Amino acid sequence: MSVIYDKIALIGLGLIASSMALAIKRAGLAREITGYARSQQTRDIAREIDLCTVCDTATDAVRDADLVVLCVPVGAMAAVMADIAPALKPGATLSDVGSVKKAVIDAVGPHVPAGVHFVPAHPLAGTEHSGPRAGFAELYDNRWCIIVPADGSDPAAVARLADLWRGMGANVDEMDAEHHDLVLAVTSHTPHLIAYTMVGVADDLSRVTDSEVIKYSAAGFRDFTRIAASDPTMWRDVFLSNKEATLEILGRFTEELFALQRAIRTEDGDHLHDYFTRTRAIRRGIIEAGQDTDAPNFGRAVKPR
Repeated sequence: MSVIYDKIALIGLGLIASSMALAIKRAGLAREITGYARSQQTRDIAREIDLCTVCDTATDAVRDADLVVLCVPVGAMAAVMADIAPALKPGATLSDVGSVKKAVIDAVGPHVPAGVHFVPAHPLAGTEHSGPRAGFAELYDNRWCIIVPADGSDPAAVARLADLWRGMGANVDEMDAEHHDLVLAVTSHTPHLIAYTMVGVADDLSRVTDSEVIKYSAAGFRDFTRIAASDPTMWRDVFLSNKEATLEILGRFTEELFALQRAIRTEDGDHLHDYFTRTRAIRRGIIEAGQDTDAPNFGRAVKPR
């Protein structure tokens, strides 16, 4: 790949940003990468591992950058934008990696200076780990990045950002903000909430001791705990920012759960078998689409170090 942006600034240096920096370096997509994190400890770690040129202020990081990517929790984006807006250069592209899009557009949009191209995006990739040491260049390989152009997004800026994500190994698609938030409520947000709930139920069951929960965890419960280990600040902001879509899907989930309860209570084996057959087909579709494998441990290999 050739250079796509001369200078890229990453605001926030957690898993997503650090993986971006490593993937950009791997493919030679930028001549310079700068970064900033609010925590001094995070900045020190990023410097120690030579992740990028780490700055002590966000405005220093974004100055003269051709692309600025907001990699902070959704709830922090408005304040960050108010801080960096005066330092953004005309013609630069501003993007983000937030898990919700309508709330990001509403929070960030009013602060975008004239002449700066705002192109929201969301890479559908991650692990339960966080911080700059958690990043690895392969995180986006064969994963999807959804670009959600805001009203008036420059088509050339959208295409250039899409090229960057493809250069990092991702597949790219476009959606409008409301559809994105509904899709992610189904595929990510509600499953995370259910995982948090299931782990909480296990914690509340006084008849099952903590040691038994840990010692006898079968694969299903282990997967719940992996999901529930995700960053609590990020997920708090996700649910508050995508409230309507998440509540809609939770309502549908509750209806399905009641139907399964009724089938179990009435010993309706045919209903259970038909339901599990249909949902199993969805799992096979995910594998056939190349988004997971049928290998043990839910298709997850050990993360490169």
